[in-house]
Amino acid sequence: MAQINRRKFLTGAAAAVAVTGLNPLKAVSKVFTTSENKKFKLNYAPHFGMFKNSAGDDELAQLDFMAEQGFTAFEDNGMMGRSVDMQEKIAARLQKHDMKMGVFVAYAEFGEKTFVHNKPETREMLKKQMNDAVEVAKRVNARWATVVPGAFENGMEWDYQTANVIENLKWCADICEKSGLIMVLEPLNPWINHPGLFLSKIPQAYQICKAVNSPSCKILDDLYHQQVTEGNLIPNIDLAWDEIAYFQMGDNPGRNEPTTGEINYQNVFKHIHGKGYKGVLGMEHGNSKEGKDGEQAVIAAYRYCDNF
Repeated sequence: MAQINRRKFLTGAAAAVAVTGLNPLKAVSKVFTTSENKKFKLNYAPHFGMFKNSAGDDELAQLDFMAEQGFTAFEDNGMMGRSVDMQEKIAARLQKHDMKMGVFVAYAEFGEKTFVHNKPETREMLKKQMNDAVEVAKRVNARWATVVPGAFENGMEWDYQTANVIENLKWCADICEKSGLIMVLEPLNPWINHPGLFLSKIPQAYQICKAVNSPSCKILDDLYHQQVTEGNLIPNIDLAWDEIAYFQMGDNPGRNEPTTGEINYQNVFKHIHGKGYKGVLGMEHGNSKEGKDGEQAVIAAYRYCDNF
């Protein structure tokens, strides 16, 4: 951004603070509004429902609204549960707007101890699940699908569980490699949202991906979960960089849009952009405020954090 624009932004933000008495982050919404709808530098991906007050209940109209605001990607965890007809309509609308399709969930079991065991019936279940995921990915032009490898087993040594997870993922990766689909393993925090799951940290996911050794088995780095679990976000991004294929966001505490918590997302996004990342960053969080004003605040927060 040119120097004169930076001065304009700083002057506008300062004026907003002076007039409203707000802190600088809250004043951002007074400076960046939805009318500034140029494309973002990074591929931030909203989900259905995030802008329903502004766009209405029709999901295809919501996609239109996302594109109008400058978003260049979209994600939908529940894509596999949609009808083929709806999947095809979503794909066509994304193509119309030149938007990338982000992740959908291929497998996420939060109560069952699946990947940690070496069982033939588990392999058969995973075979069907991953083959179905490949077909959905083809239909909606998706490159990534989320995998959460289930709960851990209290009655088994951790290293045996890790070995079984690796072997099951190798088996799944063989299916995905043929189509180019990338499973992205998502470590989830055990303290607030998902106690009892096997995968919780980025270094753990990195070790597993290295052992699987497949282009179809990578990491989904959800920065909200990792802030809760371990913090140290930028150093962990650098250390695990060659195995990270996807990001998701949410501020902490609250799991709402950037600028509502403790994470300096402007610096994090600047760092990711500087590393040449061309993938998708999923907006897997809530809105801190209700209604159209809350939706405007989400867009304004991303305008602020994308201003680097």
